[in-house]
Amino acid sequence: MNNVQKWSITVAVAGFLFGFDTVVISGANLPIKELWHTTPLFHGLFIMSMALWGTVLGALFGGIPCDKWGRKKTLLWIGILFLVSALGSALAPNPYVFSFFRFIGGIGVGASSVAAPIYISEISSAKNRGKLVALFQFNIVFGILIAFFSNYLFEGFSGVNDWRWMIGIVALPALIYSIIVFQIPDSPRWLILNKKDDATGLKVLEMIYAKEEALENFNEIKKDVVDSTEKEKLFTQKYKWPIVLAFLIAFFNQLSGINFILYYAPEILEMAGLGSKESLMNSILIGAINLIFTIIGMRLIDILGRKLLMTIGSIGYILSLCIIAWAFNTNAGPVVLLTSILLFIASHAIGQGAVIWVFISEIFPNTVRARGQSFGTGIHWIFAALITLLGPVVIDIFHENPWPIFAFFAFMMVLQLTFVLFMMPETKGLSLEELEQKMITE
Repeated sequence: MNNVQKWSITVAVAGFLFGFDTVVISGANLPIKELWHTTPLFHGLFIMSMALWGTVLGALFGGIPCDKWGRKKTLLWIGILFLVSALGSALAPNPYVFSFFRFIGGIGVGASSVAAPIYISEISSAKNRGKLVALFQFNIVFGILIAFFSNYLFEGFSGVNDWRWMIGIVALPALIYSIIVFQIPDSPRWLILNKKDDATGLKVLEMIYAKEEALENFNEIKKDVVDSTEKEKLFTQKYKWPIVLAFLIAFFNQLSGINFILYYAPEILEMAGLGSKESLMNSILIGAINLIFTIIGMRLIDILGRKLLMTIGSIGYILSLCIIAWAFNTNAGPVVLLTSILLFIASHAIGQGAVIWVFISEIFPNTVRARGQSFGTGIHWIFAALITLLGPVVIDIFHENPWPIFAFFAFMMVLQLTFVLFMMPETKGLSLEELEQKMITE
């Protein structure tokens, strides 16, 4: 295993914490409601969605510490946020303290979706960048699956305090991650462009490439150096194209209905006639399909390219969502519905799931990459929060027959397919500096 692979795997553990922390709340949902007798409105706004709003904050502002302190220090603080959040939430004496510490964890989730893809994209080569950045998505999905199993194992562990163990166990991988992230160097591009430390930047490049190739990469990065008194602004005509691309891929990611289906799958299946007792097994099945097709997407992203994977995923979205809408409208039964949901999850994992973090981390030039990544991930999390909050309202409106919800998502995926075919550029096989020349509008 070479240095780039080792560092990428280390940083991608932040994705594992992201997935674990996001989903582990599902096991604590009902016990907390019974313990603190929370009202539906309070429970939805504070217990369930508080972490999501922390995620929006972490994503929107995560680029600032990435630029100021460096990618490595930001990644270390992310581990500390997860650790504090897990311990604080598990020991919380009341719902207000619990919500505060969940918000802290949400900041860690949002910031990790900025810092980790940036770091991996900046240490990898054009040949393996897609596969390595997609390690972050793999770890998110793996963390989700382990969270489902962890919740299952802790059920009945200590009676009324089961939920505290479910939440608190996140502290263990958070501590391990915070220790191992010390081993990585900082991003050579950040060292050269932001810290103006050419010697250390070149030294890191020589740990990645042979000496001559490292010098070539160093000279290519140096071309991007701007005068230290000049602060590059993101929202200018110059960066219009990557801003539009980042907005659209993040927008369509959530308008596919992925969070709606993941968060409300048990309720959706119950509406189709599947008993609630099977919900845990269905969740694990969904998590397993997500993991398998994420691995397939990782294997193919540097072979087929980002655009083709997005095309395949878009077609899969459209087919599966149309079948879900049809199944509800014709009472086709829970088996057809569950099968089409699994097809939907597979389509997401091989398309948007594998591509989004890679694509956003590639399309912004070196000097504004951290802020561009914050913008793209911020858009993603804002729409994720809105759809999650609106989910119960929409389900209530269409409770008798929810087919229009899925027909709407299918229509949005037709628009995504149009975006992919006619607007989305292919970024496979190009260095970050070559992509910069392609993306900048003079």
